Amino acid sequence: MKKINIIIALLLSATFVMAQEKGSVLIKNGTVLTVTNGTLENTDVLIRDGKISKIGKGLSAPSGAKTIDANGMYVMPGIIDAHSHLALDAVNEATNPVTAEVWVGDALDPLDVGIYQALAGGVTAAHSMHGSANAIGGQCETVKFRYGEIDPDKMRMAGAPRTIKFALGENPTRVHGGGNGILPRTRMGVEHVIRSSFQQAKEYMEAWDSYNAGKGKKGFKGKAPAYDLRMETLADILKGNIIIHCHSYRADEIYMLMQVCEDFGIDKLVFQHVNEGFKVAPELAKWGAGASIFADWWAYKFEVYYSTAYNAAILTKNGVTTSINSDSGELIRHLYHEAAKSQKYGGLTDDEALSLITINPAKQLGIADRVGSLEEGKEGDVAIFNNHPLSIYAIPMMTIVDGIVRFDRENDADDMRIYPDPEEKIDVTHWQAEDHDRCMQNTEFLFTDK
Repeated sequence: MKKINIIIALLLSATFVMAQEKGSVLIKNGTVLTVTNGTLENTDVLIRDGKISKIGKGLSAPSGAKTIDANGMYVMPGIIDAHSHLALDAVNEATNPVTAEVWVGDALDPLDVGIYQALAGGVTAAHSMHGSANAIGGQCETVKFRYGEIDPDKMRMAGAPRTIKFALGENPTRVHGGGNGILPRTRMGVEHVIRSSFQQAKEYMEAWDSYNAGKGKKGFKGKAPAYDLRMETLADILKGNIIIHCHSYRADEIYMLMQVCEDFGIDKLVFQHVNEGFKVAPELAKWGAGASIFADWWAYKFEVYYSTAYNAAILTKNGVTTSINSDSGELIRHLYHEAAKSQKYGGLTDDEALSLITINPAKQLGIADRVGSLEEGKEGDVAIFNNHPLSIYAIPMMTIVDGIVRFDRENDADDMRIYPDPEEKIDVTHWQAEDHDRCMQNTEFLFTDK
């Protein structure tokens, strides 16, 4: 029996190793931007079996390892996007104001060509999020951009903390109150949905605690509470096992959610977008909440009418862990440019600006002990640029994930989509729906043709 158990353990171990492919590479003679430990000139970075094993001068490559000459180039940690919707088959489960039971990780798409395009911008990891239709939406997934893999499980960043999407303001009120005539219709309704959901989860936990405490006692005749995945997820938030990432714009609502979380003993909270975060920067810092923002993007709807390009600098100088995200399959390729804007607007240092797209989003996702800076022992996620990444002339040349080159500007084929041949001759049938384009199928049209 013992022998069988050993064989099973070895098979499981082998399966895990195959699932997490790792590589070895020596990057020579680059200007290494560690982010957390300064800039190192003419320095080597050795990645062995997917992890940074040594940073120094005159390092030698182990047998079988690839060597990259980074002379005249800049080597930085792989960029991390704290707000993305790449690699997802679906984004919103908009059928209820609370859908904590769903998880975008059930529908990962490793064939999304946007993953490769993100790698072309130096991005190695992202937070693929549920949408903002719900006051309490679905759970999210932290992914590594291992483009070329076709198994969705290989996209997951194994061991990354669980996260969930919340939303304040017009999105949930429009979808549910405006669209379906149900709570929440107003901003105060959004607060009520969140408070009541937490209270239900608290009572659910207490019911299970009472049952578990009594079931072993003699004469106990109690009945186990009904299992509820939604309540289980909300209970895990209350227990501190899930990080809340909340879509937000207005300062009053940002402050409101901090108060609600404080009332329920929740201390893991990151605000997304946070366009008016500069108005409550000291409060965010005191509470310990993170802020993942746009560099200079606002006024695209009424509740986002007011913001400032100095937002990142104001939040950073007030001690808020701040990141800059894309929320876009296109902008994700330019996050290094977005970070550079914080130097024009606010005068952040190089390390402060680079932190916005590396170590800070890693902190917000609970993975800063593994990625986000170039340090020995961390995972081998690296981006190599021909010029300083905060320069307008910067071009990403190579992106490495777990020690494996996933993007190489000079050597990759012109078209890196998986499977489809861009030159394949196909018979395309063009057709037109009778009334309107099918992209709006099953939506309600609020106008009439004249």
